[in-house]
Amino acid sequence: MIRAFLVTLGTALLLASCRATPQQAGHGPAPESHPAVSDASLRNTRWVVRSLHNRAISTPAGGEIYLLLRQEDFRAEGYAGCNRFRGTFSQPAANGLQFGPLLTTRMACPDSAGTNTETTFLAALAATRTYRVQGDTLRLYADQAAQPLALLHAVYLR
Repeated sequence: MIRAFLVTLGTALLLASCRATPQQAGHGPAPESHPAVSDASLRNTRWVVRSLHNRAISTPAGGEIYLLLRQEDFRAEGYAGCNRFRGTFSQPAANGLQFGPLLTTRMACPDSAGTNTETTFLAALAATRTYRVQGDTLRLYADQAAQPLALLHAVYLR
């Protein structure tokens, strides 16, 4: 029984190693030296903020600043550094992204630097008009902007 399993396994490995790659078959570009990373989904992914206006941010004591765009109902929610927020978003065109009014909690925030980060993040969301996802990175842009308002990294939900 074990011998039959080993023979079957060996045959499967041999056949798998004999498959032609796209380049060997004459199709497509040469494979890259590292595996390609597929783009994360804009929706139902927890996007953790890494920088605002090209400035790295530190994680506040209350936890990571993040954005979550719900798959089902065009609802946006997240944590801005001191307060939680929630509201709506729309995608008016390909790569278009706009946020409706965002409601926030009104917690007393002891750290003025954290409050400044929160204000900057919420203003960036309000100014967002387009986005780009590349791998596990989301960039939010204002109209015709060359530099992103915010850079976020994906943390996947189950």
